[in-house]
Amino acid sequence: MLTGKRIVLGVTGGIAAYKAVELSRRLVDAGAHVVPVMTAGAEHFLGRTTLSALASEPVQTDLWHNPTTAIPHTKLGQEADLIIVAPATARVIAAYRMGLSTDLLTNTLLATRAPVMICPAMHTEMWEHPSVAENIAVLRARGVHVVDPDSGRLAGGDVGAGRLADPERIVAEALTVLGPGDLAGVRVVVSAGGTREPIDAVRVIANRSSGKQGYAIAAEAAARGASVTLVSTVELPSPHGTHVVAVETAAEMQEAMTALAGDHDVVVMAAAVADFRPTDAAGGKLKKRDGVPEITLEATPDILAGLGAAKRPGQVLVGFAAETADLLANATAKLESKHLDLVVANDVGAPGVGFAHDTNAVTLLRPGAEPVEIDLASKRDVARAVINSVVDIRRGTSP
Repeated sequence: MLTGKRIVLGVTGGIAAYKAVELSRRLVDAGAHVVPVMTAGAEHFLGRTTLSALASEPVQTDLWHNPTTAIPHTKLGQEADLIIVAPATARVIAAYRMGLSTDLLTNTLLATRAPVMICPAMHTEMWEHPSVAENIAVLRARGVHVVDPDSGRLAGGDVGAGRLADPERIVAEALTVLGPGDLAGVRVVVSAGGTREPIDAVRVIANRSSGKQGYAIAAEAAARGASVTLVSTVELPSPHGTHVVAVETAAEMQEAMTALAGDHDVVVMAAAVADFRPTDAAGGKLKKRDGVPEITLEATPDILAGLGAAKRPGQVLVGFAAETADLLANATAKLESKHLDLVVANDVGAPGVGFAHDTNAVTLLRPGAEPVEIDLASKRDVARAVINSVVDIRRGTSP
């Protein structure tokens, strides 16, 4: 996701400095080359050995004695694709705003033309102080990306605004900053998870869908600038920058997707909708002592077909085909009969593919084009391939 990107990670003297270790690990896992820079204050809270071990190279702290270059701040600033300061204390924020170059980190911030992301962390009283608010406003106006702090437990047992944003959220923001931005201004709705159709007050008819692929698609679209609504039946952490609408049954999903599709530019139907539901669900719990119940089933609404019939000009509609046999034949039939622009087909019987796995292998089908095979990869990598195809379709580009 960040492969080939060089990120300078600045760590300043706040209690949240320990979270920079997790942030560094996540950035490296995403493919970035992380260059850590610590202030003298940061070393009161975090040992440089720890951060050096999880970054891509040893921590740098010294402006004056560097074995590789006489001007380390210039080298760091010129080579960076992104500079992240996490945590960013009130002192460093003020120094950056005023152009005060007092150490290696502040010199680097002034010696770069790369995008800069600051992640403030401090006590609520400090975060809400007029001088800090003004400094933040000035930096935003200059184009600095500010990841606002969360509210929660602070040092000393206090609770309030000022808690460093979660490392996962910071990485998501970095992906947005460094991403292609090719979905900026585009509205995307994604469905995810398997529907649950009630038999009685306790039992349901369900399927094995975990929702992971739908969530990965939502996260990828958001990282590329889209405004994303996620219609979900599962309780997974919400991807940063998405709005989640919770549903359970096929009828609830149909209502939500039909209502949302009309004013969205891209509709991705990644959810696994149950094909059948009981005609009459019992209001209470069916008791075993009463014997085996007879359950009569009826078909659920074909949500994807309805979306295809109502598709407006210029809208991109993506469907999924989870199969165990005749993959291409079944997926092609769905592509044609439901007026889709793209079908993501996968053989859920193959090892490591489909339901509950963190990996997937799919074939992408578009009208009038040869199938494109995506070999076994992480679901985020598969999501990237799906969104790439969506972007191509919107641009009228052939695969």
